[in-house]
Amino acid sequence: MSIAYKRILLKLSGEVLAGEKGSGIDTPTVLKICESVKRIADLGVEVGIVVGGGNFWRGRTSEHMDRTRADH
Repeated sequence: MSIAYKRILLKLSGEVLAGEKGSGIDTPTVLKICESVKRIADLGVEVGIVVGGGNFWRGRTSEHMDRTRADH
């Protein structure tokens, strides 16, 4: 199999980590994602992962921190 890219960036929403729970982190879901990433890495592809966290923390809903600080 020919590899189209040597490096990829995978952006996962925080929501996808929750699986069917809808919030937090669902371990079986995370393990499935890790297995998929490992299969890609085993092909020789460098994988960078960015995880969103909007389902864990939203600056706009915080009462104790201004939005500018919370979103950065």
